[in-house]
Amino acid sequence: MRLRAFPCIRVNSRAFIALVAGLMFYACSPAKFVPEGSFLLDKVEVKSDAREIDKSDLDDYVRQSPNSSILGLFRMQLGIYNLSDNDTTRWWNRMLRRVGQPPVIYDPALTDASAAQLISYHKNKGYFNATISTDVTMNRKKANVIYNIKAGQPYRINSYTYDLPNDTLKRVANDSLRTLIQRGDIFDVNTLNNERERISNRMRRDGYYNFTRDHLIYTADSVEKMVDVTIQLRDYLMAQSDSLSNTVFQRFAVSRVEFIVNPSVSSVAGATELLLDTIRQGRYTLIGPVEKVLTLQSLIAGSYIRPGRMYSDQDVENTYSLLNSLPPVKYTDISFSMSAKDSLLCRISIAEAKSFTLTSQAEITYTAGYWGLAGNLGTVHRNVFSGAESLILQGRLALEWQGDVMAQEWGGQAAIRVPRTLLPEKIQLQRRLMQGSTDFRALFSFQSRPGEFSSTNVGSGIKYNWSSRRFNRSLDLVDISYVYFPWISTQFRDSFLTTGLYNRYNYDDYLIMRMSYGASFQGYNPNRPMRNFMSYRYSVETAGNVLYGIDKLFRSPVDSLGNYRIFNIRYSQYVRGEVNASYHQIVDKNNKLVYHAGVGIAYPYGNAEVIPFERRFYSGGANSVRGWSESTLGPGSYERFNSLRRDYNQLGDIKLDLNMEYRAKMFWVLEGALFIDAGNIWTVRDYKSQPGGYFRLNTFWKQIALAYGAGLRMDFSFLLFRLDAGLKLYDPARIPTQPWRAPSFKDMAVHIAIGYPF
Repeated sequence: MRLRAFPCIRVNSRAFIALVAGLMFYACSPAKFVPEGSFLLDKVEVKSDAREIDKSDLDDYVRQSPNSSILGLFRMQLGIYNLSDNDTTRWWNRMLRRVGQPPVIYDPALTDASAAQLISYHKNKGYFNATISTDVTMNRKKANVIYNIKAGQPYRINSYTYDLPNDTLKRVANDSLRTLIQRGDIFDVNTLNNERERISNRMRRDGYYNFTRDHLIYTADSVEKMVDVTIQLRDYLMAQSDSLSNTVFQRFAVSRVEFIVNPSVSSVAGATELLLDTIRQGRYTLIGPVEKVLTLQSLIAGSYIRPGRMYSDQDVENTYSLLNSLPPVKYTDISFSMSAKDSLLCRISIAEAKSFTLTSQAEITYTAGYWGLAGNLGTVHRNVFSGAESLILQGRLALEWQGDVMAQEWGGQAAIRVPRTLLPEKIQLQRRLMQGSTDFRALFSFQSRPGEFSSTNVGSGIKYNWSSRRFNRSLDLVDISYVYFPWISTQFRDSFLTTGLYNRYNYDDYLIMRMSYGASFQGYNPNRPMRNFMSYRYSVETAGNVLYGIDKLFRSPVDSLGNYRIFNIRYSQYVRGEVNASYHQIVDKNNKLVYHAGVGIAYPYGNAEVIPFERRFYSGGANSVRGWSESTLGPGSYERFNSLRRDYNQLGDIKLDLNMEYRAKMFWVLEGALFIDAGNIWTVRDYKSQPGGYFRLNTFWKQIALAYGAGLRMDFSFLLFRLDAGLKLYDPARIPTQPWRAPSFKDMAVHIAIGYPF
């Protein structure tokens, strides 16, 4: 369900204040369930004078932490737990205890264990003379613990040498550009282990199948806090004539690759006996059902493991990643066995996923005072040509009641996704360095606004997608869209188009032939969840340049307005770019601050005076300035001419979004948020239908809208359900009278959405 804005919200202020006051009272009286003679762990602090240690890492070694809190002030989960009483036969007491968090009772044994872990961590970081003292203060049934660590001076690496009998191992260990150990660095055990891992990975990428990091050890001699480090093999491998040593330093090549495909249960339901077939192509073999699940050629294209090449861990990891990303593959298992003295047989077992999937979705919409219903119905065939190609069919129907009439929108789209980049062989650059796919799509939609207009949109395109690690990239090689208005009512034309209230260009038939490129980066590292990170995405697109160049080259005739046409249809020409960046500042495991900035600009030129309606920017809504409902803010100081109906002029060519949001884990799956939003849209030309919307350097900063609000989220790991309520603080549409707004529930904008806003 999706709701965009409510004109009025009634709040029982007394009940709300009573609930908040109750939670705060019980949270501020946290010792309710603390046994006599025990103490609530109220505060834990770790102090260390080690300059080279990241202090945020120290909390991971504390074995007992206080109850979670919001900004260190309000312990909501403990407050909820304290709302219960000792009668566990009552369901509400059991529920409050299950949702809340019991008080953390101070445990001296865990304090001692924490101190030992903190000292061990410092020593692993090179602070071998570190000492720790623990200060525990107990007062009013509360205990505060402070760990004071005197780290002293760290030990540093004086020299790094190797004692290795194997030439290849020497070369890998002595790689000065890639080694993690440098003279003068702190003697860090983690760095030494990472260097062992680096050497091992490099050896296994070069065919040394039996080599592991456990075959390497370090010896260290220290004088006056300077350490001489030597890396060497374990004693039992030092004799090169030993059979075990020969096995470890034996390089292996892949002799054959066997694909074993196991069809899903649904594929063989009712079959009394599954008939298998064997197909061979060179040194590849496919063993699977007679009714082919996947072709051998598609499996070869999805494998980095090649017969005749040396074994490589990297090839194995890439093959897992690529095969598991194929739609008809449920999971993959890769194993190796000795086929000769220096060769391996690779077996890749593939379990098939269901081929068909049906999807449906229903929505309740509320836009500009009108209620509506919408639904999507679709199907996906994940292996339509037995090469992991997906066929996607989807239909949509939306109805909206506008007084006595009903607006409608219906249409559908069809797409085929090929799990590889279909490019000429000569330009298959870095094909194996990233996962790619190619999309072919076509769409059709029809929109009817009774008493206003009807429109038809037909489109098609070819799109490439690539992903590698935390990067995603896409290229719309060509995207063609044709918008046709078969009917516009005389009343609508006379009232809005002729008078200039609406931009008439938005209601002319037009053709868009565009190309675009976009990329995104996700900075979150699941291995370092407490580290700050940044994410961004950007896109750039252009339209009409190829057609305009052809018309100019062949001196094509223009129409009465001086515009070129193709098949008697005017085409759009513009350039458009957009950048969004978010920075996540991690306060602790329960609290974070997120900052977001988004900028977009589009400019029409050549064959167009205005950007096409669907490629312009809008402001307001669940992912923008949340004090306004979607498409109701701007451009500039533009004021809606009618608050009871849609205003199709609230679009722009320049967009600015600035957001700051505080997110806090509350209890159960609930998360709270406080936010401040700023932004607006503007036009690049002074259109008569959008007075006050033109971007001017000396006035645009006065037209930046401000909003604030709060939100609740339900985080189910696989799905985040979001409810945000925003209030207007500064409304540029009220310039110059009274742009600053007092809090009022009457014009609160409420947004229900899936996922975070940024």
